[in-house]
Amino acid sequence: MQFVDHLQELTEDVDVILCDIWGVIHDGLTSFGDACAALRSFRKGGGTVVLITNAPRPADSVRHQLLRLNVADDVYDAIVSSGDLTRNYVKAHLHQSVFQIGPSRDAPMFKGLDVAFAPLEEADYIVCTGLFDDETETADDYQPMMEAARARDLTLICANPDIVVERGNQLIPCAGAIAELYRELGGTVIFYGKPHRPAYERAIALAEEKRGAAISPRRMLAIGDSVRTDLAGAHAMKIDCLFVTRGIHAGDFDGVHEIDDNVAKRLFGNVAPPRALTRGLRW
Repeated sequence: MQFVDHLQELTEDVDVILCDIWGVIHDGLTSFGDACAALRSFRKGGGTVVLITNAPRPADSVRHQLLRLNVADDVYDAIVSSGDLTRNYVKAHLHQSVFQIGPSRDAPMFKGLDVAFAPLEEADYIVCTGLFDDETETADDYQPMMEAARARDLTLICANPDIVVERGNQLIPCAGAIAELYRELGGTVIFYGKPHRPAYERAIALAEEKRGAAISPRRMLAIGDSVRTDLAGAHAMKIDCLFVTRGIHAGDFDGVHEIDDNVAKRLFGNVAPPRALTRGLRW
């Protein structure tokens, strides 16, 4: 395991890149030109790029956000979002009522579905897309609500397994933080998104459809900035990972230039280290 300066150092035998979005190609406010150019260059050389995001919104909404951040369509081939995966669950359970936890900007996930929303006291299950106000709240503010949900033995559908996400120079709490709190209370949680298999299986299916052939995991590379989601998810699928250190773990990598066993244990815990690390994605 070593630091690499250029993506092309790792892609000679790679046909497909499965790439995270937040922390890798933008920080929620600004896109990273070098990262976009790197993925574009990989595609120009015949590679396929599928973006995998834990955004709790449909892929089309994610695409429009990327365009607003100057991430053009030619940077990638397809998008897999946890919002789409969650939407499939909701669509299959329209006979049940839903209590939603999350901001109004996540409403597109339910667009076009005849969803019966209900208060917590009456709902059949919960969909958590995030905090109502992630600028001022933390998961701890939801303890009483989660205790009430646990008393009713409700299932919580987590539409974004991330604990935090980068927004500019801040770390903002996500739905995963509430879901983990509920799980600690003994509640049942179903996660959609990384590091869970359905997100990767969908991404691989889209890549194989694009290329017209089955693809071995040995010819794939996952790119991400989260140990808990990107790195763990890639290992579970037996896919090599390029870990971007400038994302949510940036503070942990300050002053780190070489990775020995002790440093790897401190940084990655019980998750196997990535194939390589980079400060920021560039071709």
